[in-house]
Amino acid sequence: MTIRTIGIIGGGQLGRMLAMSAARLNFRTVILEPQADSPAEQVANQQITAAYDDPAALAELARLCDVVTYEFENVPVSAAETLAASVPVYPPPKALEVAQDRVTEKRFLNESGIETARFHAVDSQADLEAALADFGGEGVLKTRRLGYDGKGQKVYRKGDSSDGAYEALGSVPLILESFVPFVREISIIAARGTDGEVRCYDPTENVHRNGILHTSTQPAAITPQTATAAREAATKLLDALGYVGVVGMEFFVLEDGSLIANEIAPRVHNSGHWTEAACIVSQFEQHIRAVASLPLGDTVRHSDCVMTNLIGDDIDSVPAWLAKPNVLVHLYGKTEARPGRKMGHVTEILPFRD
Repeated sequence: MTIRTIGIIGGGQLGRMLAMSAARLNFRTVILEPQADSPAEQVANQQITAAYDDPAALAELARLCDVVTYEFENVPVSAAETLAASVPVYPPPKALEVAQDRVTEKRFLNESGIETARFHAVDSQADLEAALADFGGEGVLKTRRLGYDGKGQKVYRKGDSSDGAYEALGSVPLILESFVPFVREISIIAARGTDGEVRCYDPTENVHRNGILHTSTQPAAITPQTATAAREAATKLLDALGYVGVVGMEFFVLEDGSLIANEIAPRVHNSGHWTEAACIVSQFEQHIRAVASLPLGDTVRHSDCVMTNLIGDDIDSVPAWLAKPNVLVHLYGKTEARPGRKMGHVTEILPFRD
């Protein structure tokens, strides 16, 4: 089948960057997004302004597009399954189902031979008390669904009271994860084509502030053996899901260099933004190539780099960044800067380290 038009569910900055990469490869894009004048709509050919699960909108998207993808993992699984009945949807709806529930995600990773932190499903205050007791009174309590950028989380240290915690987080399904004695955080961006080929970018080292990614640095301060382990884990995940497209996979690195998988994101990922400046083929173009059944591109890095997110009022620093040499500035078309809101990113290209 010849691909001419690609549907993208979600109109945020990731959808925007996917649409821009699609245009470079001569594809039209149609966005499905409930908010008018979304960042993606500004650069796409068309936007259907409707809820993600609106039946008429889904039917229209399927009619207009040859393949459909998405820019965030909280797309209703039912919507993806409805579309998949009449048009290819990549990554497959199964990837959404796994990624949307942290307990399901960790069980799937473990079943795929990928180690995670220990965890307990928490469906009541009594479950929480029992889970904390098992972990020595410590752990990270998270909502199983919808939390991101540090939202919906509470950290417990020895001696902290858990009274009323289940109710305080909305009496919704939760997960308690054990602490991991990590020395750094890394992630890997990997892609799988419709033919099953897998290509991985170099793992990047990440620093978070207030639960939000602050910087991604290439190269990560890890051994070749750790980098290989990250690639092998990503390949296991992609093959287990029958995946098509780009995935982001986050890890904790332990003192001995071994890895504990933290989270997966069935989409292009913030920690892969550096690829647009330091690789010939960015993660965004790679995703478009994958879903359009084109050959995957080279993932070799031609430079070292540091990607920095512009959060909220950081947007005011753009003139200073523009005055620096060897810096790529990418802004997201958002008019209002709010605390915690991603407004853009900058990537500073650096010479290879000796």
